[in-house]
Amino acid sequence: MTFFTRFSPLRATRDLRFFLSQRRPHELGFLVLAIVVTGLLLIGFMTDSRVEKAYTPDIVYVQQWRLDRTDAEIRAQQKIDQPIKDKAIAEQKKREAETQAEFKRLDDKLEAWGL
Repeated sequence: MTFFTRFSPLRATRDLRFFLSQRRPHELGFLVLAIVVTGLLLIGFMTDSRVEKAYTPDIVYVQQWRLDRTDAEIRAQQKIDQPIKDKAIAEQKKREAETQAEFKRLDDKLEAWGL
């Protein structure tokens, strides 16, 4: 812990000013350029690191049906449920087609580059 007892912000600032005063103008320019480029990279990583909220589907584990249902009641319920099921399947196929098209575009770009 003796290191921190010898540390003085005033002396550190004075030492930095002395070091920078001994540098040539082009060296200071490159220092500023290096700081700016590094800062831009860090800012880019920070803005790109946002995480989207995870998808939480509505899960139905068990549907309870009466034991005394007739075949007509079962068919009627199937007719009610079928459009909902068809819509969900169509949406899933649409998402899969969009993803497939994105990968196809990426593959075409990579082939154009020779990869």
